[in-house]
Amino acid sequence: MTMQAKVTWHGGLTFKGRADSGYTVQLGGDPEVGGNDDGFRPMELIATGLAGCTAMDVISILMKKRQPVTGFEVQVHLERASEHPKVFTAAKIEYLVSGHAIEEEAVRRAIELSATRYCPAQAMFSQLFPIELHYQIFEGQDTASSSPVISAVVRLVNKQRNSTFGGL
Repeated sequence: MTMQAKVTWHGGLTFKGRADSGYTVQLGGDPEVGGNDDGFRPMELIATGLAGCTAMDVISILMKKRQPVTGFEVQVHLERASEHPKVFTAAKIEYLVSGHAIEEEAVRRAIELSATRYCPAQAMFSQLFPIELHYQIFEGQDTASSSPVISAVVRLVNKQRNSTFGGL
């Protein structure tokens, strides 16, 4: 199976990206390097792709488990090397789930399945750097106005890297 993507230059450090789905996204450079601050930075798209990949898995699994989710957000925090090419060196993924009587085991299992079976972005990056998986469950409509009822870490062992992901 082959995936194709392309970027088309629009002057300066501005590009329009398009992939197989046909959707487009604007990429732009930071003014410090001559850009116009007019679009996503390429590494931001990679981070957003990781967040979106695992988010779609987890919410899909929670819906199949009939969990009454009313709000859901995935935040990805990525560490980068200080020297060029400034690759990602570690990640923390936080899953913020709100709803009514959400089952912790359902959330934990959905995150685990995304990490170990369904999300290709997470599978690929876990071969390159450690990824911590954290989740918080909130009772009610959203995560902004309340404290979490449950806050925990999913611990997985990546056999190929022989390291444990998670930990505080």
